[in-house]
Amino acid sequence: MSEPEEKSRELPRWAQMSLLVVLALVIVGGLVLAFRPGAVEVDLGTVERTTMRVTVEEDGRARLQDRYVVSAPVSGTLTRVQWRPGDEVEAGQELTRVRPSPSPLLDDRSQAQARTRLEAARAELERARSMEEVAEAGLVEARQELRRQELLLEQSGGSASAVERARAALQAREAERRSARFGVQVAEQEVENARLLAERDPDSRETDAVPIPSPVAGRVLRVMQESESVVQPGTPLLEVGDVANLELVVDLLSADAVRVRPGAAAEIERWGGDGTLAARVRTVEPSAFTRVSALGIEEQRVNVVLDLTDPHEAWASLGDGYRVEARIVVWEEEDVVVAPASAVFRRDGSWFAFRVESGRAREVEVEVGERSDVEAQILSGLEPGDEVVLYPGDRVADGARVEER
Repeated sequence: MSEPEEKSRELPRWAQMSLLVVLALVIVGGLVLAFRPGAVEVDLGTVERTTMRVTVEEDGRARLQDRYVVSAPVSGTLTRVQWRPGDEVEAGQELTRVRPSPSPLLDDRSQAQARTRLEAARAELERARSMEEVAEAGLVEARQELRRQELLLEQSGGSASAVERARAALQAREAERRSARFGVQVAEQEVENARLLAERDPDSRETDAVPIPSPVAGRVLRVMQESESVVQPGTPLLEVGDVANLELVVDLLSADAVRVRPGAAAEIERWGGDGTLAARVRTVEPSAFTRVSALGIEEQRVNVVLDLTDPHEAWASLGDGYRVEARIVVWEEEDVVVAPASAVFRRDGSWFAFRVESGRAREVEVEVGERSDVEAQILSGLEPGDEVVLYPGDRVADGARVEER
C-alpha cells in the first residue's frame, strides 16, 4: 500500500483527541462510582396525626379498703379458734368465745374505766353515723352531677371527658359510703364489747363464755390467736374484711405524682389474671415518704390510690396484698401530630430530626410538646406523612443518602 493511502485511513487529530477525552471521562466516572460511599441503611418511621397519651408506669399492690381486727372484749380464757384464713363469715356470726376471769378483779376503778370506754365507744358510733350521712350526701351530689354532665353531652353542650370525670367521682363517693358503713358496723361492735365489760357485776362469779361475733360480712384474713389461751381486753384475735372491696396503691416518684390527677384513667396489667383491668385514680396522697431504691438511692415516693372499675367477677382472684403493674394516664389529647420518640434528638438545647427527601436525610429543627417512651408530640417542623430516620447514628448527616434497612 502506498504512503498516501495509509495517511488517508488515519483518524483526524481532533477525532483522536475526542476519543482520549471520552476514555478519560469513563475512567474517572468509574473511579468515582467505585469509591463513592454507599447509602446508609436506616430504619424509617412515619409522622402521623392521631390520639396520643402519656402514661407513668409503676408497680403497686392491692389492699382492702376496710379491715377489722376482732379483739377480746374481756379478760379470760379464749376457746380454740376453728376459723382459717379465707373462710367466709356473715355479720354477727360467732367467731369464738372468751370465758371471763373471776369478776372480783374488776374493782371500782376498773368499773369506772369500763364505763368511760363505753361512753367513748358510743361517741365514736355517733361520729361514724355522721360520717355515713356525709358520705350519703356526697353520693347524691355525685349522682346529680353525673346526670347533669350526661344531659349536657346529649345536648352537645358538654364533653365526654367531663362525663368520665363525673363517673369517676361517683365511684369514689360510692367507695366512701361503703367505707362509712363499714365504720358504723365496727363502731357498733365496739359499743357491744364495751357494754359487756361495763355491765359485769363485780360480786358475780358468773363465768359463762362471752361470744365474739363478726362485725361485718366478709372473709377471715388472719388468725392471730388460734390456740386456747388467756387473753386480756383488746388482745387481737382475728382479722376480718371484705375482699370484694379492694383498692390499689401505687407508689410513684414525687416528680411523676405531681402530674397525676384524681379521676385519671389507668390500666392494670400483670396482676395474675387474663387481660387488662380498668381503674380510676381516687386520690393522690398529699404526703411523700422516703424509700431507698435497689441502687441505694433515696427516693421521695407518693402513694396514689386507685379504684377498680371493672366488675368484681373480672378480678375475683385478686386478693389483699397482691402485686400489680399500673399504667396511669397523665396526659391525653386527640388529633395531634405524632412522631416516633426515637426519631427526635436534642442538641444545644433544641430538638432535631432527619426527614427523608428523595433518598437523602435532611436535618430539620422541630418543636416537641409532650413525650412518652414511644411517641413525641410535634408542634412544628414536621407534617403528617413525613418519613423520618429512627435512631440516627454518626453516619447519618444532613444530605447523606439513606435507604431503608
